[in-house]
Amino acid sequence: MSFLDHIRRCNNADLTQFEPWSIGGHRVGFIHRDFVSEVVQGSGLFEHRDGTWHLDPRLDSPARRTAEVRAFLLDLRARGHFKGLWREEEYAVCPQEGAPVLMAMERSAVPWFGVRAGGPHMTGYVRRADGLHIWVPRRSFEKPTFPGQLDNTVAGGQPAGLGLHENLVKECGEEASIPPELALQAKAVSVVGYWNQSGRQLKPDVMICFDLELPQDFTPRANDGEVHSFELWPVQRVFETVRDTTEFKYNCNLVLIDFFVRHGMLSADDPAFIPIVAGLRMM
Repeated sequence: MSFLDHIRRCNNADLTQFEPWSIGGHRVGFIHRDFVSEVVQGSGLFEHRDGTWHLDPRLDSPARRTAEVRAFLLDLRARGHFKGLWREEEYAVCPQEGAPVLMAMERSAVPWFGVRAGGPHMTGYVRRADGLHIWVPRRSFEKPTFPGQLDNTVAGGQPAGLGLHENLVKECGEEASIPPELALQAKAVSVVGYWNQSGRQLKPDVMICFDLELPQDFTPRANDGEVHSFELWPVQRVFETVRDTTEFKYNCNLVLIDFFVRHGMLSADDPAFIPIVAGLRMM
């Protein structure tokens, strides 16, 4: 592996397999052509014109759109879609150009409709006499997605109606037992974007990167069953593990590569430096 390999692995989408869909003239996502023919076409919720699928214009408010689409998705779930991953957690659906929220959608359905999602990803680090160290969690072996893989110190999806920093503070408590007064010291430092395809699903996601310097005497503890364990690693060990292996969950590698860039661990004279930095911002 290499840092560029991880970036390419995250950015594997072939948009020729997808068709855009919109709400009120605003593009909000992409739907795989096979999913269109199987589920969307004939649903009564969408009409196709000018190469785009348009949500029924009679749904003229965020609340009406959310309710109608939820009923549609619940029917799909009853027919065996979403493979038991239904979360009862809603994500905001916004135009790619950043206009106001147009509706909310069940989290597990979001990649099926190619809606941009993401959330806060925090690197918790410690300064010691022998240099920087990073708290590295291993995901629970019971998690339905990426069980047992390494992860960012704290990370979570961004539910509708919650601020990013507010969500991070919540996730810090739930995943790592980091108290609010400490979590509030986390600083938003960067964004990382990628376009990842898994079969018919598309994730044009953006991760908001936070750094939190933790006290030397603080030890994160798993709190909600999401994390199997935490270990404090020298930053060079994290660097080499990301560079040489696939032990970290695929998108978490990008957050850590961004950390390495910001902390001067990559040389500007490295021929891959510019492709790496540019590749972290595929939005």
